[in-house]
Amino acid sequence: MKERGKLIVLVVLIFALVGGLVLGSNLTNQANKLIELPKPELSEGQRGELGIDKNINETTIDDYLGRSDTVYRDMRMFEDPAAYEEIGGDRFLSGYVKGYEVVPYPYLANVVGLPEEVGQSYKGETLFTVDAEGKYTANYEESMQILEDLFPKDKYIFLMCGGGGYSGMTKTMLVALGWDADKIYDTGAYWSYEGKNNVQVKQTDENGKVSYAFWKVPYHQIIFSELTKK
Repeated sequence: MKERGKLIVLVVLIFALVGGLVLGSNLTNQANKLIELPKPELSEGQRGELGIDKNINETTIDDYLGRSDTVYRDMRMFEDPAAYEEIGGDRFLSGYVKGYEVVPYPYLANVVGLPEEVGQSYKGETLFTVDAEGKYTANYEESMQILEDLFPKDKYIFLMCGGGGYSGMTKTMLVALGWDADKIYDTGAYWSYEGKNNVQVKQTDENGKVSYAFWKVPYHQIIFSELTKK
């Protein structure tokens, strides 16, 4: 009888262990389940004119970071020739939201439509040229492949920049070239971000000297000299 009792206890323990593993697995699956994203919806007023999303932007982005079905792209340059200080911004990439990788829009296509007071942005080589009618022409044989690698079509794409302009331009470009508009979000302005995932790049020492730790930035560089000109 004692041996039978030990056997019953052992069987109960095994069932309890298996049940615990199954329950733990279910809880893990529930925790990792991705919440459905609201469809892109333009903000009102000037933010909407820039293309900034109403629901997913710099005020709510912390709730949407770390998704396996999404890529995160910050569209600023390390140092932009345009004087964004004139509109309360920063020409330098002074920081970024954790999880975003930097792909400067001015390297993707020529910049048009900036506020007059900031002047001109980068005027060098670009993967594409956009004309006055909004048509994009590839400047290199590899231009489209690079774009597809940086902005995979099978993922949601979250875009950000300093004030929302470059990210809006990027969405316009991608949609014009065949991307699904419902999978691309202009998540707004880093200059207004006050969340808990800020990675500070701008540094000020005890003597007040300012420097930028650009080594912290996950940066995608486009080496135009290695591409095949069309």
